[in-house]
Amino acid sequence: MTVDELYRQLQKVNEPKGYLFNRDMATTTFLLHSLLSNRERYGYMCCPCRLAAEDRQTDRDIICPCDYREADVREYGSCYCQLYVSAAWNEGTIPHQPVPERRLAEKC
Repeated sequence: MTVDELYRQLQKVNEPKGYLFNRDMATTTFLLHSLLSNRERYGYMCCPCRLAAEDRQTDRDIICPCDYREADVREYGSCYCQLYVSAAWNEGTIPHQPVPERRLAEKC
């Protein structure tokens, strides 16, 4: 699968739910490429911004889209990686601030 194919596939599933890709295409492309690399490496697309345990069961909370995306986008306008964002975040009508890690420390 190519980055463009993954982009189209994820966009089709996530945009109707209100999750847009970061309009900075360099960031989005890098993150999508990293997801594909993780899929090759681990067999699943775990979050490229977090350390994977290399065990699908342990990492299931960080398989993209991670379990934390909904709360992150609702509260900050973007997910931890800034791959998925709200329309307001993309439009710049809300501040772009760092999203704190919600994952339990013992899993990090």
